[in-house]
Amino acid sequence: MRAKLIVILAGILLAALPAWAHHSFAAEFDINQPVTLKGVLTKMEWVNPHGWIYIDVAGADGKVVNWAIEAGGPTALLRRGLRRTDFPPGLEVVVEGYKAKSGAAKANGRSVTLKDGRNFFLGASDAPGAPPQ
Repeated sequence: MRAKLIVILAGILLAALPAWAHHSFAAEFDINQPVTLKGVLTKMEWVNPHGWIYIDVAGADGKVVNWAIEAGGPTALLRRGLRRTDFPPGLEVVVEGYKAKSGAAKANGRSVTLKDGRNFFLGASDAPGAPPQ
C-alpha cells in the first residue's frame, strides 16, 4: 500500500512540473517596450509549451544579432493556419512583439508577417499579463 501511495504522489508531482516551469508574460517581457524586428529566419522550433522563431536582425551599426522570438505552442500555431513549411531558413519576416526585461535579444512575438504579405498572430492569447489581442 505504501509503495502504491509513493507511485501516485510521484505521478502527481511529475504532472505538475510543466505548470511550475511555465511563466507569465509580465515576469519575462515588458509591455511598455514594443519592438518591430525585420530579419531573416534562421530557425523555427515547434516545441511545447512555446514555439520559438530565431531571426538575424541587422542593427543600425550593421551588426547582425540573432533574436529569439517566443510564440504560441505548436497546436495553437497550427490552429492559426501556420505550418512548419511556412518557415524555411532564409525567409524574410517582420515580427512585432515585446522585448525581454533582461535586455537580451529575446522577445514575445505578437505577429509575424511573411514576405508574401500573410500575417499571423504568434502570441499565447491566455498568457497571464499579456496585452489583449
